[in-house]
Amino acid sequence: MSNSTIVITRPPAPPRPAPLGGFRAAPLPTRRILPGFGLSLGYTLVYLSLIVLIPLAAAFIKTAQLSWSDFVAAVWSPQAVASYQLSFGASFAAAATNAVFGLLVAWVLVRYSFPGKKLFDAVVDLPFALPTAVAGIALTTLYGPHGWIGSLIGPDSWICLKFGLPGIKVAYTPLGVYVALTFIGLPFVVRTLQPVLADLDPELEEVAATLGASRGKVFRRVLLPVLLPPLLTGFALAFARALGEYGSVVFISANIPMSTQITPQLIFDELGQQHYAQATAIAVVMLVASFVLLLIINLLQRWAHLRTGAVNQ
Repeated sequence: MSNSTIVITRPPAPPRPAPLGGFRAAPLPTRRILPGFGLSLGYTLVYLSLIVLIPLAAAFIKTAQLSWSDFVAAVWSPQAVASYQLSFGASFAAAATNAVFGLLVAWVLVRYSFPGKKLFDAVVDLPFALPTAVAGIALTTLYGPHGWIGSLIGPDSWICLKFGLPGIKVAYTPLGVYVALTFIGLPFVVRTLQPVLADLDPELEEVAATLGASRGKVFRRVLLPVLLPPLLTGFALAFARALGEYGSVVFISANIPMSTQITPQLIFDELGQQHYAQATAIAVVMLVASFVLLLIINLLQRWAHLRTGAVNQ
């Protein structure tokens, strides 16, 4: 009996159709699980246009009625420049303060158990639920010259007069604007950091400490790379919220031009005087500056995410 070799050959593959006109044929559309994509997208674009795009476009169109010299005179007046400096400076300082103390508050709420924890956690959301005008009145009542805190730390308080201290005046000063913006921005940082801290396994810190890392090194090498992206996000949200704040500031600042007047208050004053084009010009400057700052913050967040991924790898 002779040995025979059986050879199995595959049938040749059918030739691929040549592209028509030099272009590759588009793949067949896949069927979506959830129907109605076109209708949902249409409603989304209409809603976004009515709420966001059209009002912003109207501000630019109204500003275009001004000549270039009138535009520069409106947005670069000494009163406007002073309001820019106070608005951006106080908003940045308030957001930076909330980034530090918001991290501390979120850490305490997540990592420790103590009596009244749920009540303390609910108090963090108070600036969300409280009307901004009510917050401004409450802060003015506390930090005013005759308020509970203002009467103790003010220059005319009995403590300062007795010991010869200069005192601290909060209400009707730029410091009062900073206090109000810090008050309304704290929940953004805390609520952004809390879920990340809750998902962070404490065993990672224990392993790093077992390997001989100090507490500072554990924070820099283990915690900070994970917390940096949400911390920047909370900072950006608090900064953006403070930049457009009006209600909580109008009472404690007293709206003094060149001193305690923020840009939203200046825009409101221009509208009250029926200077609509000048008001929209200042609003456009704030809008463009806010977009630029938020773009920078988003780039920092992207860098932080990439850096976190490199550390985890």
